[in-house]
Amino acid sequence: MTGRGRYALGAALVAVPLLLALFGPLFAGGAGPRAVSFSGGAGHWLGTDFTGRDVWRQVLLGGRSVVLVAVAATALAYTAALPLGLAAALTRHGWLEELLMRPLDVLLAVPSLILVLLVAAALEPGPVGVTVLVALVAVPDAARVVHAAAVEIAARPAVEALRMHRESWARIAFGYTARELRRTLAADAGTRLVGALYLVSTAAFLGVGVAPDAADWAVMVDRNRPGLDLRPWAVVVPAALIAGLAIGANLLFDAALQGRRGKGVER
Repeated sequence: MTGRGRYALGAALVAVPLLLALFGPLFAGGAGPRAVSFSGGAGHWLGTDFTGRDVWRQVLLGGRSVVLVAVAATALAYTAALPLGLAAALTRHGWLEELLMRPLDVLLAVPSLILVLLVAAALEPGPVGVTVLVALVAVPDAARVVHAAAVEIAARPAVEALRMHRESWARIAFGYTARELRRTLAADAGTRLVGALYLVSTAAFLGVGVAPDAADWAVMVDRNRPGLDLRPWAVVVPAALIAGLAIGANLLFDAALQGRRGKGVER
């Protein structure tokens, strides 16, 4: 598949869940009376869910708690990981690098899902709490990726020249080093978003941060499984939207990297 084809397919796959997450609640309308569980007809063109609610209305309402939380958690993770990784890579003091990076190794030794469940069991977080929690879980791995890529850049003569000209740390870190990391960060961002989607969805499956009958795509997949043979759309549609976002994001980042690589070859 060409780079343009990847862009088109990735954009289409990402656009649908994002648009539903952002604007779906505006078109959901009122709840209306409940019908028989896993039934069809009576205006329920996708059928009803395990509590008799309209599946299409639940789809319109259920994206924000999955998509926006995952996207916000990914962005928040990089907000913390980028300066942390750059500080460890650019310092000339080995003890400071060890002080910044070694505690992250301890957190990496604990499986992400277990850490989320342990904290959630104690704090019972809402959507904002889940966002912060998923972001914090992603910070150690993201910071190590930034650090590993930035160490090589920090050893370049260009960085030494910037230091000799007494450029500020922010100018060296973000003006030069972070800019050189764009391809690495783009490649990692797709994987990081998929990981955030996995954690957010799994947490919702287990009832962390959402009610058991909440309008949430992940909850829909889990709670409507008993009716899969009767009304599969209650499971298939939300699962396809989550998968589409994950696949589409990776396609977009891959296409962006391929485009940058092609421009580099042309030059």
